[in-house]
Amino acid sequence: MDKVILALDQGTSSSRAIIFDRSGIIRSVAQKEFTQIFPRSGWVEHDPHQIWSSQAAVIAEAISEIGITGKDIAGIGITNQRETVIVWDKETEEPIYNAIVWQDRRTSEYIDSLKADKGVAEMIRAKTGLIPDAYFSASKIKWILDNVPGARRRAEQGKLLCGTVDTWLVWRLTRGDVHVTDASNASRTMLFNINTLEWDEDLLRLFGIPASMLPSVKASSEVYGHTTTTIFAHKVPIAGIAGDQQAALFGQMCVEPGAIKNTYGTGCFLLMNSGDKPIMSENRLLSTIAWKIGDKVTYALEGSIFVAGSVVQWLRDGLGCIKCSNDVEELAASVSDTGGVYFVPALTGLGAPYWDPYARGQISGISRGTTAAHIARAALEGIAFQTYDIVSAMVRDSGIPVANLKVDGGASHNNLLMQFQSDILSTQVLRPRITETTALGAAYLAGLAVGYWDSTDEIKSQWQVERIFTPKADSADVNERLRGWYDAVRRTLSDYKPEISF
Repeated sequence: MDKVILALDQGTSSSRAIIFDRSGIIRSVAQKEFTQIFPRSGWVEHDPHQIWSSQAAVIAEAISEIGITGKDIAGIGITNQRETVIVWDKETEEPIYNAIVWQDRRTSEYIDSLKADKGVAEMIRAKTGLIPDAYFSASKIKWILDNVPGARRRAEQGKLLCGTVDTWLVWRLTRGDVHVTDASNASRTMLFNINTLEWDEDLLRLFGIPASMLPSVKASSEVYGHTTTTIFAHKVPIAGIAGDQQAALFGQMCVEPGAIKNTYGTGCFLLMNSGDKPIMSENRLLSTIAWKIGDKVTYALEGSIFVAGSVVQWLRDGLGCIKCSNDVEELAASVSDTGGVYFVPALTGLGAPYWDPYARGQISGISRGTTAAHIARAALEGIAFQTYDIVSAMVRDSGIPVANLKVDGGASHNNLLMQFQSDILSTQVLRPRITETTALGAAYLAGLAVGYWDSTDEIKSQWQVERIFTPKADSADVNERLRGWYDAVRRTLSDYKPEISF
């Protein structure tokens, strides 16, 4: 049989393995959820062993489903939950603490102290393109070194290694032979200089992180090494790595400046291709590395929404108003509008462009006539409103009008949400035939490295649209809804002071 590409999609709540053929068609999929750990309010952790075991299990399941072996796999591409970080012992390969997840807010007070020093905050922004936040990896690594007994001493002795989840998977796949990351993941740590393309000595000193802990930074498309694990009977080249959102941008073939995509997952992540130079946002967005292929670096503007699909999980698990996540569309569609209800889903703070980790979710406009259906519809609309905020900021920063928005991720299958997204943006929303664009992007990057595909031009011809959502709402109604949204957000922000005194 013709060879295939194996994509490992290690996400926030599950690990997946997806096998693609030369036409970019999915041949096999396997998925396994793993435990979410919440030691305290605002803390989110994963067991690194579960990350690896779940990923290993789905690899075995996906390849056995279609009866192939390692010799049938041309290459492996890896895409991963970004910013989540793991520290482990170099010799024993044992993690010294759970993985601290990107959603985790335990270092918020420390980050506040950095932001209070405008010189430090500006240095971080100028070097990394990032706004100081607990979201990124640097303060998480520092926390582990400061709070695990003996960790800092061991790190300074060169006995500890660290990395984002891609690094951990490559380490395990090669049994400790390869300690690498790619430029896209490195750019999310708040330790990597996106201008010099190196780990930054000033930032390492600021966070107290020894350089010896960090992986080598490679291109997003190259052969890093070969598997030595018993999962495969043959050695398979590991040939592509990209953080999940950058991988989705590539999988959507947003390879021209101004092209924009939104991934509707646990959070929402909008990226706009900004070309071969970073744009330093004037509107509180992030500048990040999209990918590096050969010697060419492509940058992106990014806006992150912390709570998107997870608000649907909250409706299911917290309120109990739906039995499964897919039920939300039917419930929301049972009413014609929200009845004046707004839901700002700041369940773990607000991301771009507000960057308020202390904001908390708010449902406003409730009356005696409000039902679970109104709240469900308001929850979906809250996802679309947050997306509007970021798209508007991207247009102001780049000066490039949005021709359309490409979408992917689980919630992009929700037609009600996609139509409202088109209405509120007043632009077309394009849903591709293959919405597994995160895994597809990792597969494309790996395939380019091993010659499975010749060029991005060949890959671009594979992208096909499944459905186009066109704006239908009246502009006056859209403006009225936006005014209501901004009023709800204002009341949600942690510095909001109602004009009432007691």
